[in-house]
Amino acid sequence: MTASPRTWLVTGSSTGIGRALVTELLARGESVAATARDPRALADLRASGTGTLWTARLDVTDPEQIRQVVDDAARALGRLDVVVSNAGYALVGAAEEASGEQVDRQIRTNLTGPIHLARAVLPYLRAQGGGRIIQVSSMAGQRGSPGTAVYCATKWGVEGFFESLAAEVKGFGIGVTIVEPGTVSTGFFGRSKELTTASPAYAGTPAAILRRRAQDGRLPCRGDLSRMAAAVVDVATGPTAPLRLALGSDAYASIRRGLTARLADLEDQRELAFSTDLNAGGGSTPSTPHRGPEGNDDAYHRPGARQPR
Repeated sequence: MTASPRTWLVTGSSTGIGRALVTELLARGESVAATARDPRALADLRASGTGTLWTARLDVTDPEQIRQVVDDAARALGRLDVVVSNAGYALVGAAEEASGEQVDRQIRTNLTGPIHLARAVLPYLRAQGGGRIIQVSSMAGQRGSPGTAVYCATKWGVEGFFESLAAEVKGFGIGVTIVEPGTVSTGFFGRSKELTTASPAYAGTPAAILRRRAQDGRLPCRGDLSRMAAAVVDVATGPTAPLRLALGSDAYASIRRGLTARLADLEDQRELAFSTDLNAGGGSTPSTPHRGPEGNDDAYHRPGARQPR
């Protein structure tokens, strides 16, 4: 990572964590390429702090536009040190209630958009010998919940993609961090949400209750937006950074409950799992860490594992 000021690219900068990040970065004197579907929403940021701000229109559902904006930002600012993939929104309601277009749009925005962004920035990061990609996920990327099934699918998808990507690009000096915020007042359940059409079949179910609360703005939030933004910047610019970064006490608690339950389920299935091996019945058990198709063993993904700058 280069010495400060660094150059950042942040998508979804008009509201929420993206806007808070841009504000924090400018206050620290960093150079920022901030993008939004409507860059006019970024105009008031120009007077913030001592940093340099470059803005552009970007719809992350358009792969060609992603590549063009990345090229323009790198040319305008000279390099890209940290890329924050933040653009996204929540589709709220039961999965069966969602239209095909709603499902497709959610996936294009929250999953394939970040994938195309990562593919577009990697040539620049490789050429300069390093950098960091920060993917904003959610505590929903580690634990599913009724009423957000499609949204959770996209977040579990980005978690799998960026965990795998981290192993692929580690040798180039490129780090990857997946940020998992809890609830925070970001407008996420305001104008950045989309609701399914309510079905009588789901009346009174947990999915319907969540949709109604989101519609009425009655969802409690624990996280402090500015503190979360500062934490992301501190981690990204520190000497080491984790693969995953949970933000908020509710995120920590939810993710811990989810992982604990999944681990307990796995342990309950140990005997059955081993019984399906080719050598089942021989009394043998695995004696070495699992190694995936790329030869990366589980040690890389152990809790607290750190990645290169």
